[in-house]
Amino acid sequence: MGAPHQLLVLCVLLSLSEAGAQDSTNCASWCPKASRCLNSSACRCNPGFGPAEIITSLVESCDDINECIPPRSVACGEFADCENTEGSYQCVCSPGYVLTSGKTIFSKAEENDCHKVNECNSGQHQCHNSTICINTQGSYRCRCRQGWKPLPGFANGPKNTTCKEILFPAWTLPPGIHSKSLSRFFDKVQSLSRDFEPRVAEQTIKKLIEAIDGLLEAPGDIKDLTLQQRHLVATWLLSDLEHSLRSLAQALPEGSFIYTSPSSTELALMVNESGRGNVTVGQSHSRMLLDWAVAIGAEDSDPAVVGILSSQHMEELLANASLDLEPEKLAQLTEAYERPVRRAQGTLLSAVSSVFLSNTNTDRLVSPVTFAFSHHQLEEPGTELICAFWKDGHWATTGCRKVGSGKNSTTCQCDHLSSFAVLMAHYQVEDWKLSLITKVGLSLSLICLMLCILTFLLVRPIQSSRTTVHLHLCICLFLGSAIFLVGIENVGGQVGLRCRLVAGLLHYFFLAAFCWMSLEGVELYFLVVRVFQGQGLATRWQCLIGYGAPLIIVAISAAANSSGYGHTAHCWLDPKQGFLWSFLGPLAFVILCNAVMFVVTVWTLMQKFSEIHPNMKKLRRARTVTVTAVAQLFVLGCTWGFGLFLFSPETWHSTVLAYVFTVLNCLQGAFLYVLHCLLNKKVREEYRKWVCAVTGNKYSEFASSGGSSQQTRSLRPSESGM
Repeated sequence: MGAPHQLLVLCVLLSLSEAGAQDSTNCASWCPKASRCLNSSACRCNPGFGPAEIITSLVESCDDINECIPPRSVACGEFADCENTEGSYQCVCSPGYVLTSGKTIFSKAEENDCHKVNECNSGQHQCHNSTICINTQGSYRCRCRQGWKPLPGFANGPKNTTCKEILFPAWTLPPGIHSKSLSRFFDKVQSLSRDFEPRVAEQTIKKLIEAIDGLLEAPGDIKDLTLQQRHLVATWLLSDLEHSLRSLAQALPEGSFIYTSPSSTELALMVNESGRGNVTVGQSHSRMLLDWAVAIGAEDSDPAVVGILSSQHMEELLANASLDLEPEKLAQLTEAYERPVRRAQGTLLSAVSSVFLSNTNTDRLVSPVTFAFSHHQLEEPGTELICAFWKDGHWATTGCRKVGSGKNSTTCQCDHLSSFAVLMAHYQVEDWKLSLITKVGLSLSLICLMLCILTFLLVRPIQSSRTTVHLHLCICLFLGSAIFLVGIENVGGQVGLRCRLVAGLLHYFFLAAFCWMSLEGVELYFLVVRVFQGQGLATRWQCLIGYGAPLIIVAISAAANSSGYGHTAHCWLDPKQGFLWSFLGPLAFVILCNAVMFVVTVWTLMQKFSEIHPNMKKLRRARTVTVTAVAQLFVLGCTWGFGLFLFSPETWHSTVLAYVFTVLNCLQGAFLYVLHCLLNKKVREEYRKWVCAVTGNKYSEFASSGGSSQQTRSLRPSESGM
């Protein structure tokens, strides 16, 4: 380039420089941040700022434009996100993804080569060493190791999860229970606890169930515990077992676990990380349908556990447990029977099923749980199948209802969880009329029996072998009736020492009364039939039979089944296992023998009346014999035939039979007093002497014996020793 041309270029540049200096002096001083001056009246926003490119007013500003939102959304491509910057933008890979080049940002979709990264393999996670890292879509979560569970205050899944190892729950023996069998079982549980490791949780559960089966099938000295103690053992066993299974199940892998022991005890459980909807768990004994939300509860525990254990061997521990009915049910029964229900007794029909969930707050569930129980025994007349649960030593029904019942199964719904079963309920209905008759009749009978005893002891003219039988019969009836009146009701429902003692004494004195009734029949036989062949048994033989025979029967019964004395409803013999026949057998034998001797005696009396009074009218003769026969029925105890099943309400066939028995036998003492005292001439004369001695009047034998000679000469049955 020549010199002229260089000179021309220099002149142009100087001109432009001078013009710019002149414009800058005229530039506006109010231009906002992120802008530059154009002239004295306009400013231009920097690239990436707006909203307008040129501003001409003081109220306008240049603000950052977000290119990542509409309408200027920048497309960064798959697995990437747009990030706004000051005056611009940048593209970054989504969490869990990185660029192949190793860079962290790019500016357009063509530069996108984001690919997934595994934080758990790369070591970039923040999981605690008590957890394991689980890779998720674009991220990861921290889950407790198998056999571990979150510490209180932590949840399973977040990146801050901290866990502790699952341990075998501690068992402690129930207080106040001394049993070698229970101690041996406790030692087995302690051994399982010492050897437990989360990886062998499945085998530990099996061994625990087998140990419980062994205890229930061979309870040993547990059977010798009181009823209350056995129920305490049952409560302890069900509670600790439920707690252990809930904890041990959390150490199992996800999925279902089913086990049937050699003794047919069934366990079915399910472990699920994220349960949704309904779940059905169970086997042949029982099945359960519930919502997973019930199992998870408010704790949102992970994993969720649902399980049910069904055992057919709990009957020994739960025998004779009382049944508490809810007030609404009692009101319905009272209305149906038209009289109050005093007590309900339940017979176990199904297996006892214990339910356990990861949710421990199961006293009131958000939705009910449905159960289906299998059983073979059908509902009997006068009973009802009910759904019940075990609570603190007794059965209860509150919160559970029977939905339906088929031939071999019953469906129940409950709004809480515990140990459930189907019971066949027997209701003891209170008949206040019968109770009043019993109390009034027995009170009158006791007074009459006491008068009989005093009469037989103090009136010397009537002393004889037969009077001795009358005396001991009245003594046994008096003691038995007095004990019955004050002690037959088992108010607390627990069979304790007092109740067993009352049952044993009633057994003995009533058997003794029947033995003396049989001796009464023997004396009557010797008196009427074999009047010329001796005077009957000697007193020592009578006492040996009257008191020795019942003592032998009671001793054998107590040795064979001491737990048969006492019942939850009354202090009498337990009708189970045929133990009631230790009373009914001798009773039936005495009644049969006395009935035979009664027929022979009446037949002989009819013949004797015909021989002594050949001209007596047949109607009068029949009336005399009938009165004598009916009187002897009460003496011989034949009226007890109406009450052979009095203490077994479930076999009553007629309420009328109960009323007949109660009226006749409660007045037995009154009949004995009228027959052997008031209708006996010698006794009446002795009474007159006592009355005169008390009042100070002179006794006249002639006046006392006044009356027609025909009456004196007549053979009156009541005064002839009959």
